[in-house]
Parts: sequence; C-alpha cells; structure tokens
Amino acid sequence: MRYFNLFSTIFITKGAGRILISDLQRNVSELYPLELYEMIEELKNLSIEEMFEMYDEDSKNAVQEYVDILLENEYGFITENDWDKNFPPLSHEYLEPNTINDLFIEITDFSLLNDLRISIENLEIKHLVIYSSKSLTKEDFVNIDKIFESSVLSGIEIFSPFHEEIDYLFILDLNNTTERIYSLIFYNCAQEPFKVKDEFKFTVHFAEDDLKISACGKVDMKYFNTNLSKVLEAINHNSCLHKKIGIDWNGNIKNCPLMQENFGNIQEISLEKLMLQVTFKKYWNLTKDHIKVCKDCEFRYICTDCRAYTEQSHYDPDGLDISKPLKCGYNPYTTEWEEWSTHPLKQKAIHFYNL
Repeated sequence: MRYFNLFSTIFITKGAGRILISDLQRNVSELYPLELYEMIEELKNLSIEEMFEMYDEDSKNAVQEYVDILLENEYGFITENDWDKNFPPLSHEYLEPNTINDLFIEITDFSLLNDLRISIENLEIKHLVIYSSKSLTKEDFVNIDKIFESSVLSGIEIFSPFHEEIDYLFILDLNNTTERIYSLIFYNCAQEPFKVKDEFKFTVHFAEDDLKISACGKVDMKYFNTNLSKVLEAINHNSCLHKKIGIDWNGNIKNCPLMQENFGNIQEISLEKLMLQVTFKKYWNLTKDHIKVCKDCEFRYICTDCRAYTEQSHYDPDGLDISKPLKCGYNPYTTEWEEWSTHPLKQKAIHFYNL
C-alpha cells in the first residue's frame, strides 16, 4: 500500500472558491481547485490504492493527475507503509520574545529619534520605518544610522523624496558609511538616476509616484508574502498591527499612523508606559479568521490586514472593526478581482476617509 505524505512546510489555506498551497520553505504559493483539498484530506487517512477503489475510471485518472501534481511540485512524498505518525506536522505557534517588532514614524523633527532611542532599546524593537516628507541629505541618512549604530534594531527602512544630488556615488557613500539601514525608497523620482544592482548592503528603490502614507493598505497579489514567519504571525495575530507602534507627524501614538484613535503624544508619554495600556493592544490578536469576507479568502494568511481603512460595515461585541479592508477588490466567492475604488458599496467609506 502506498501512502502520500505532505511535507511539514506545505501549508494549505481553504477559501470559498479555491485553495492556496504555500511552500513555506521556498516562499512560494500556488492556487488550485477546491477538489484538490478534498482529495488531500482523504489521503491523510487512505492509501492511494484505497482512493482508487472509491472512484470510477474517470475519477481514478483525476486522482492520479492530482497525485502527480503534488509530487511534481514536491509538496510531499510517497511511502510504502502508513508512516504518517513518524513525520510530525510543523508547529503553527508564533513566538517573539521582544515587546515590539515594528515602529513606524512619520517624522519632521529628527531630534525625536534621539529621544526614542532608549525606548527602542527597552522594548527591543526590531524594525524602524521612517517616512520623511522632506528630502534628506547624505548627512541626514548617516546621522539617523549613527543614532542606532549599537542598537538592538535589526534594521532601518527610510522613505524620502528624491532630489538631484542622489546618484550612484551618493548611494555608494551611504553603503560605506551606514550599518543599520536595510532599505531606501526614494519617491517623486521622474526616472531612475542609475540602474541598481545587487552591490549594496541595502535595497534601493526609486518610485515615480508621490508616495503618501495614505496610499498604504492596498490589497494586491504583488504585495502578498509567503514567508514562514509572516504566515505563522497571521495565523495567530493581526498581520499588520501585532507588536506595532505608529507615530504620526504630530507625535500622536497610534496602532498605525493612519488610524483615527491615538493613545497620547510622544512628548507626554513614553512608549514603555504606553505598553501598560491594555486598549493599545486590542487589535493585536484580531486575525483574518475573524474579519468579514477575509475569513473565507484563500489569501488570508499571506495578505496584510489593514484596520486603518475598512469598509466600516461590521463590528464585534467588543467594538472592534471586523470589516473587510476598504482597498481590497478581491471576491473570494467568485475568485475575481475588481477595482476597489469604483465599487458602489465602498463609496460611503471612501468619502469618510477623504480618499
């Protein structure tokens, strides 16, 4: 008797209309019909031969084709005996020892970074994202990096307007004089000043658009992330707000700089004291499995959940907004995409957010 065994790093998400098979080792996902899900479920308890006995000749061919697909894509392997118990499944627990993972700052006064440094150390923050509406000089980048040269930060990502001084030598100099920066995004750039190669320690992107923070929250397949850590976080917590702090340009502390509710101003309360407020963490454990429509979507564990812009249609008994993200045009019941901004049922929320 032959038995099919899924590799422990293969994660299957069932949607209303189809399934998504994610290879968490190779960081890739592929879509398949729902009937494959049913067959995989049956193969957990039956041998391939027992499966064949259940169906007519045409269905047997379909079963064989699906088994071939599973093997060709290296989603699993065949054993001659039922050895499933000897291949334990991957744990879906998500554990992070630090208090905060991400700090997003919309900044105009860079002296604030010096004041925040102690809090970043105390909370063991991993990633710092800085959005600047003013063009930064080479010295600005170097000074930002220097503030955190011996920090617990894993890295710094910076968004800044493009200016004419930015050329190959500008970036090369930053590459040689900074340590913590892992990503640079220059926006309002008419054209790339030079072709970026994999020669720098950080990534460099030039965006033609005027990237506003309000542009965040768009749901698109190009933003989906099949990453073991991200998928496990999405299974257990909110994929955007878990262990995240946002500070807007006025210094107001929020779950995300775009959200309406704030929990005090950075000039009046420390981030450490903020963490004592239970209400600040109220969205941390709101997973996609609790969001309307999203809970039936095959992309729910590789998609980031936006709570700043929602359809404002559903709330749970605790008052949490469990509405579908406003900027999502995907319908898991029809498996079709459409332009979210023109959907008639979204116009009231679009008007509310002044989008």
